[in-house]
Amino acid sequence: MEVAEAVDLRRSIRRYQDKDVPDGMIKAILRAGHMAPSAGNLQGRDFVIVKDRRMRELICKAALGQSFIVEAPVCIVVCANMSRSSAKYGKRGELYAVQDASAAAMSMMLMAVDLGLGTCWVGAFNEQAISELLGIPQGVRPVMLMPLGFPDESPYAPPRLGEKLEHWEKW
Repeated sequence: MEVAEAVDLRRSIRRYQDKDVPDGMIKAILRAGHMAPSAGNLQGRDFVIVKDRRMRELICKAALGQSFIVEAPVCIVVCANMSRSSAKYGKRGELYAVQDASAAAMSMMLMAVDLGLGTCWVGAFNEQAISELLGIPQGVRPVMLMPLGFPDESPYAPPRLGEKLEHWEKW
């Protein structure tokens, strides 16, 4: 698949087939995250891969009851490792770690499309609850939840603002 096709086909999937995702596909998606750019090549991000249904149910509760998190057979929690980035960049490293995690997440979502899988960017969740559930250490912050599975829907692309968002040379 061409990158442009993956970009055009990517959708927020909230309905998943009752079908396991092979570990090889998960590893390919994680590799896409590892290959994403990062500040100073410090790779200020980490990934928690959750396949256990009971844990996904607890994550769902911490994510305001978004039930599709349980329906997806995998949930990848993308974290910003602020400690890793801040060791070199000080306070600014916190922002760089969030940027690193976000770049990795988008690469992972595009790889998922290429593999015939669906994802959804979930940003609405109780950060402290997720950290406690998953044993995420101090200095590491969950940035997004990525339910992952074989899609059971084909939503249309919502309208985009397109050129209204473009400011050439200056605002």
